[in-house]
Amino acid sequence: MTGSPAWAGSITTASTLGGAFASAALSRLAFSKGRRFSLSTGLAIAALGSVLVIVSALLSFFPLLLLSGCMIGFGAAVNLQARFAATDLALPQHRGRDLSLIMWMSTVGAIAGPNMTGPGKLVGAWLGIPALSGIFVFSAIGMVAAMAVLTVGLRPDPYLLSCKLGSTQDNSPRSRFFEGVKALWEYKKARVALATIISSQAIMVAIMSMTPVHMDTHGASIEVVGLTVSLHIAGMYALSPVMGLLSDKLGPQPMMLLGIFAILVSAVTAAFSYSSVPTSIVALILLGLGWSASTVAASTLLNDAVPGPIRVATQGASDALMGVAGGFGGALAGVMLATIGYLGLGIVGAVIAGITIVIVFSQSR
Repeated sequence: MTGSPAWAGSITTASTLGGAFASAALSRLAFSKGRRFSLSTGLAIAALGSVLVIVSALLSFFPLLLLSGCMIGFGAAVNLQARFAATDLALPQHRGRDLSLIMWMSTVGAIAGPNMTGPGKLVGAWLGIPALSGIFVFSAIGMVAAMAVLTVGLRPDPYLLSCKLGSTQDNSPRSRFFEGVKALWEYKKARVALATIISSQAIMVAIMSMTPVHMDTHGASIEVVGLTVSLHIAGMYALSPVMGLLSDKLGPQPMMLLGIFAILVSAVTAAFSYSSVPTSIVALILLGLGWSASTVAASTLLNDAVPGPIRVATQGASDALMGVAGGFGGALAGVMLATIGYLGLGIVGAVIAGITIVIVFSQSR
């Protein structure tokens, strides 16, 4: 729509910022009405956003596309908060495993999604809508189906049941978003976890969103780009249970360091990939694996670092800040690609990862 690669990260930015707002809003809903209502509401908004993407393509109206991206971000927030729903009733020694299993269940859809561009074009032609908007027909159907499964199947509600079984609920003003941010700062381990989550997300979104543009510039086909993104997403989710088990067994902080180091290596690899498609694929797979290790481990540490009454608020605040970090990462990535190039983008990502390693290591002692 815009004709400029500088805007290539704008929809990623819109969806991640929408997800950041959604994380705060959905955690508030979870606190008052339970996980089932919260997650189902997020999916309903995301389904409407998918429909509006098609409308924006028909009208060629870019502001509506940005709004649609924000609404689709609610679906991403649901995916994030579902992992914490798995910990509401989990035993402390199995939290990493249970959390990672939910992330793992995203694998099939996440890998299939980028490869639906071809079938989406056929659907678009059949419906008489712009070819690249056809894939969002699948998105809308998927969101509605997931909403139906949650509405019918998530019974009893895990958060509401945990409130009955223990003392996780707190009706005081502490269980609010800004109090969640305050708690993230007050607890040392929570600060370390948050730093890892934010830096991992920002680097991952920045490099992931610009790699398709980089590959397209060097002549890669859309099918190869779709395969590359699929392999990256497989790295993010396919081994999540392994990351969770290792976090439970070795401890979250060693896994956080391992994950951030993998992200650093992937950023350097991406920076010097130039026109090599295989090198770009390796970089994105490693980026996904690093993100998986660091995010699963940091989420586990965060869940253990704060007391039960404030936990839901800190989960929402963490996911919101994670979304903001991803939004800035996507927005600045487009600008950096247009100014310092893909090489410069990778180097900046490596530097941020290196700083995070220092922070985590120093705070772990």
